[in-house]
Amino acid sequence: MAVIDVIIPAYNEQQSIARVLAEIPAGLVREVVVVDNNSTDDTGAVAQAAGATVVREARTGYGFACLAGMAHCFARPVAEQADVIVFVDGDYSDYPEEMPRLVAPILRGEADLVIGSRALGQREAGSMLPQQIFGNWLATSLLRRLYGARFTDLGPFRAIRREALQRIGMQDQTYGWTVEMQLKAARLGLRSTEVPVRYRRRIGTSKVSGTVKGTLGAGYKILWTIFRYWRS
Repeated sequence: MAVIDVIIPAYNEQQSIARVLAEIPAGLVREVVVVDNNSTDDTGAVAQAAGATVVREARTGYGFACLAGMAHCFARPVAEQADVIVFVDGDYSDYPEEMPRLVAPILRGEADLVIGSRALGQREAGSMLPQQIFGNWLATSLLRRLYGARFTDLGPFRAIRREALQRIGMQDQTYGWTVEMQLKAARLGLRSTEVPVRYRRRIGTSKVSGTVKGTLGAGYKILWTIFRYWRS
């Protein structure tokens, strides 16, 4: 039976993290790693009390948090490392109970990378702002044109075979994380697919789309990442 570990990057998510952890299907996952990304609240303590392994990453950035979670998972002896790693956000915008459907194509041997697509699924009104919807469309259109990668979303809820994740060699430390994984998967010829997932309004204020600075910064970094690897 495949071993599945989960990585949850979390920055100031004390109000939501316990709810996220509670909705991960019992018996599906071996270890849930919450990366406390330099939170100023009790995110780490709440996650630990809820049964998660807490890793602390003082360098603020979505990519930094994901890389720290990966380092924890890969620190195990090779024979004990997970077969599949799932990434999910800690703000309760994703539906962790949909994880079995997310990992199913990998467990069936049909895919190396599965993206939970909010574009194909049902979105609660207001869960994605117009700039997010447009940004996703633009980024996925560029991925298709430049890399031949057919995605509809850069959604954070995703699953990947551990060997594929190691082959990709993730590097981005901030907003370019998700698109880097998808474009590198395309360049390596990995089998990628999407499954529809639901999406709801997050608990608390978004650190990205909730501010002008965050929105512009994320948009710039995503586009920069797409063109950086295309030219290399």
